[in-house]
Amino acid sequence: MGYSKQIAIWGIGLSMLVAIPAIAQSDNLRSLTLDNQTSSGMMMGSTGGRTSLPAVVSNNDRQNQRCLGFGDPSPDHTLVLKRPFSSVSLRVDSGGGDTTLLISGPGGVRCADSGESGGDVRVQQDGWEAGTYQIWVGTVTPNVNRDYRLIVRGK
Repeated sequence: MGYSKQIAIWGIGLSMLVAIPAIAQSDNLRSLTLDNQTSSGMMMGSTGGRTSLPAVVSNNDRQNQRCLGFGDPSPDHTLVLKRPFSSVSLRVDSGGGDTTLLISGPGGVRCADSGESGGDVRVQQDGWEAGTYQIWVGTVTPNVNRDYRLIVRGK
C-alpha cells in the first residue's frame, strides 16, 4: 500500500472519530432525561421560524393562559421525566430576547411568555407527571434567530 493511500485511510478514520462525538452531542443538546439520579440539565438551540406555535400546539394551555410565539413547527427539544416531579422549572437564556415556551405532554399544554416586560421566559409549575414532553422555544416576533440555553430543574 502506497504512502498516500495510508494517509488517506488515516484521514478518513480521524474524521470519523471527530464526527461521531459531534453527532452524539447534537442529540444531547435536544433531549434531556430527569430521573432519581438527574434532576437538572441544560439543552441548547436557536429560535427562528414563522410558524405560529399556538396553531401547532394549542391556543391556550391547561390553565387557560394564552399561548404565544413563532418558531419551527417541529419541537425544539424533548424532556423525558422517568418519574413524577412535584415541580419543574424551565428557563430560557438567550441574552434577553423576547422568548416564549410551549410544552406539550402528559397533563396537557403549558405555555409561558415574558409579558409586556419582554426578555427571556421562565415557567415554574407544579404537578409534572412521568412521561415525554415536547418543547418549543419561540419568539414573539416571527423569523427572529436567537441562540439560547434552556435550563431545566425538577424537584
